Formats: sequence, structure tokens, C-alpha cells
Amino acid sequence: MKEGQVPPDGWSPKTTRPVATPPSLPLTEPESDAVIRLLEAMSPRPVTLVTGSSRDAPARRAVQLLAGRWQERGGEVIDAVDWPEDAASWLRQARRFTSAAPDVWLVTGTLTGWVQMGRRLTVSTTWDPARTVATSGLAHDDLISRGGIGTFDGLRGAHRDGSTWEIIRTLRVDHPPPTTQTQPR
Repeated sequence: MKEGQVPPDGWSPKTTRPVATPPSLPLTEPESDAVIRLLEAMSPRPVTLVTGSSRDAPARRAVQLLAGRWQERGGEVIDAVDWPEDAASWLRQARRFTSAAPDVWLVTGTLTGWVQMGRRLTVSTTWDPARTVATSGLAHDDLISRGGIGTFDGLRGAHRDGSTWEIIRTLRVDHPPPTTQTQPR
């Protein structure tokens, strides 16, 4: 569903079944490196970024660290948005998340809030999951089933070990971390 389309009767960004959400974990160095690699690999290479996170301490620290790394590489962070795990509609947060029209979005946090935020973004904004990079906490088996088919199509992210993942329609596809080349002696 794209901006301007009317959601079906009874539609809500709230998921119908509760999602067992593990707490956010601190960002690892390999995960952080993988997030930056994913951002830099996008074409065209993004410059402006909006961060989004749930309101728990590990998610806020992760987004601050990643924003700092992005700025060190010459990127610009133009807004930082957070959202609650439970809200009436997430519309205010969704509009703010997209209003600056960044080149790319970076998200971290817990599954429950992100699923509901993603559902609102899909219906009410011009957000593009294919221009969004996420951290490991969002690489959950329930992401697609709770969000709905197409909600997160193209979203990609990093695992804690530096490997990466992406959503392709109804699947999460995992990719191994890049291999390091050793120099002959």
C-alpha cells in the first residue's frame, strides 16, 4: 500500500498477535562495521541519513554510535526519531521519520515497535524499505509475518557477527560476512 491509498477496513498498524520481543542488545563492532558497509554499498551512495530507534537504552546507544560513524565518513545525520513499543498509531513518528526526505534511513531497536512503525510507514508515507538499513535485533523470523508481505521488502541489515541479511518479499536471506584476504608471506 502506498501513500494516499486507503487502508482496508479494520486496518491498524498494531499487530493482531503479540510479538515476543527480545530486548535490544548492545551493538557489536562487527555489526557496526557491517551496517556502515551496507550504507556505503548503496547506489547512489547516500549522504543524508535519518536514524530511528526504539526508546530502550541499548537501541539509543547503538543509533548514536552508528550516527557518529556515519558523520566521521562525511555523511550527514539530518534527524533522529524514536518511537514507543505501543502507541495509538505511530503516525506522528512516521511522518517525522520521512519528512526530511533523506537518502537513507538507519533503524535499530526491538521488533514490536519496529513492526508497527513499519506498517504505519508503508501506509502513510513515502518510506522505502530498500533505502533502509537495520541492526541485528530486527532480523527476526516474525518480522515479515507480523509486518505483512511487502512491508519490509528490500530492508537489509547486519547480524552481530558481521554477516548481513535482507528481506526479499516473504523471506529473510542471510549472507556470510566478507572474507578477509591474507597477504602471502
